[in-house]
Amino acid sequence: MDRRTPATGPAAGRRGETLLNDIEYRFRLMGQGPSPLAIDGRSLGLGLPRRTIALPELSAILMHPSCGYAARDAVWRLLVQHARTGDPAWRAGAVGVALPGLRFKAYLLAKLFTGDVQAAIVEHFLRALGTVDLDRSGVVGNLLSAAFSKARTELRGLEPASSGTPSHAPVAVSSPAAYGHPDVVLARAVAAEVISTEDAELIGATYLEDVSLTAYAERTGESRWNLYKRRSAAVARLRAAIESGALSDPYAEVISEATSAVALDAPTARKRP
Repeated sequence: MDRRTPATGPAAGRRGETLLNDIEYRFRLMGQGPSPLAIDGRSLGLGLPRRTIALPELSAILMHPSCGYAARDAVWRLLVQHARTGDPAWRAGAVGVALPGLRFKAYLLAKLFTGDVQAAIVEHFLRALGTVDLDRSGVVGNLLSAAFSKARTELRGLEPASSGTPSHAPVAVSSPAAYGHPDVVLARAVAAEVISTEDAELIGATYLEDVSLTAYAERTGESRWNLYKRRSAAVARLRAAIESGALSDPYAEVISEATSAVALDAPTARKRP
């Protein structure tokens, strides 16, 4: 069925709202049995466990703050290469490993649009697996950002407002808070109106996904200096909210550390606004 003309009724609504939950359930099954879908941590090295690592465990390892960018990139290059063979299991596995990031992107999209944001972000993530540049660092960040950008463009075009019909508030989606990823603090900040959805995407990409400010500027078409000013202001509001306890969460300290320890890459030449 074409996702642009979704079926109506309670069953259809439940299916759209629980897509990522359904994917997670199947993903967990991949890690069970005598021959789970897995990678060889010994061959990759870079601090990964020196043994076979089932994909659900791999996802948890990659989310841990102790896992370095080099290890994440090595794993994601391997996952993308496997996915590009066309094997449905590896394509599904790549989506499963990326679920924390996909949940966050879907949460942000749902703050803006009324369409099936989960289906859109998954569809464009799968497409990005075939096009992402594996020679660039920040592979998973580039995948998620590309999927977010394409999904946002598609969903904007499908909004009722684009045809002159009044728009309604986005459908409710579950906060990703239960999934234990640092991005949850950004989601909380958006919900509390501490920062905007666009600012959360900017901070998430440039601080948590290893995407440089220059690369983000090239991707979005916004000037690097404007992005730098917008990000600095958003980070200040975010840190103030965390320090005040407004975003109380076990993962708040992770975000606070990320946004204070990473040096802001200020432009070499200041420009007037």
